[in-house]
Amino acid sequence: MSMQQILLAYSTTDGHTPRICQRISEVLTGQGHSATVVPLAQAGTLDLGGFDTIVIGASIRYGKHQPQVTEFINRYQSLLEQKNNAFFTVNIVARKPEKNRPETNPYLIKFLRQISWKPRLLGVFAGKLDYPRYGFIDRQMIRFIMLITRGPTDPKAVIEFTDWGKVEDFARQLAKMP
Repeated sequence: MSMQQILLAYSTTDGHTPRICQRISEVLTGQGHSATVVPLAQAGTLDLGGFDTIVIGASIRYGKHQPQVTEFINRYQSLLEQKNNAFFTVNIVARKPEKNRPETNPYLIKFLRQISWKPRLLGVFAGKLDYPRYGFIDRQMIRFIMLITRGPTDPKAVIEFTDWGKVEDFARQLAKMP
């Protein structure tokens, strides 16, 4: 298999999605590929045609991806469809085993219904809960959501729910794309 040029473009709310992209990049590089990790806002300034594979990673806050995710996909959809491509979402609801797969994650399912692009590879990863980092209103809103969904509510809690083995499996699947 020849070396692939792979772009990992991300949208993040609190900085965890780029960490996931970095781990994917490490696996890809270890398998002889070249991986470039950039914020989605900068991806459009690159020569996207020079990449063999384009991966978009996007975090969720309050049930939605940032508007730039849909804007990027709509703008570059025809290019995405000409290449190997993938999409993954990062959200706290994915901490639950019954909601941590592409076919069971409600946010990913809803998002895919809102766009016409059909990614070739999909991923869902649980994110990180970092109460001390949030502003007062976000902290209270997220604690309320966690209370309703039986999640952690301690305002001092910092909990990483990410299954790094699952992230590495996703990267290996990317590496095998023809």
